[in-house]
Amino acid sequence: MDSRLLYSLAADAILVVHAAFVVFVILGLALTLVGKPLGWHWVRNPWFRLAHLVAIGFVVLQAWLGALCPLTVWEMALRERAGDVAYSGAFIAYWLHRLLFYQAPDWVFIIVYTLFGGLVGLGWVWVRPRPLGRKKHHRAR
Repeated sequence: MDSRLLYSLAADAILVVHAAFVVFVILGLALTLVGKPLGWHWVRNPWFRLAHLVAIGFVVLQAWLGALCPLTVWEMALRERAGDVAYSGAFIAYWLHRLLFYQAPDWVFIIVYTLFGGLVGLGWVWVRPRPLGRKKHHRAR
């Protein structure tokens, strides 16, 4: 198999992982906030909530530091190795890239990420996660 194709496939795989990360961050908050009034017990899972808080915390920190996402850096390096800098290739790669990498001034991203991180923090207070190590008790019917 051609090494350029392998680099391109690896870059596409990273793009899919990147998109899944974004979906996790956005839907994680939405489902947590919706899940409280609906009584979904899993939204209080401490491991889920901690992973979600760390994920958005990482995004906010990198935005404030002016750093690029490591997934973006890795994907772009692989695309360069594949000789595939333009996103004119695969349909999925093209649209995932269009959704993830829209153009705006840096300050817009800093504000949006910070506000979203603040919402996650407020969600942590409003929908308290169970303490670590405490099992959820099921009632007998």
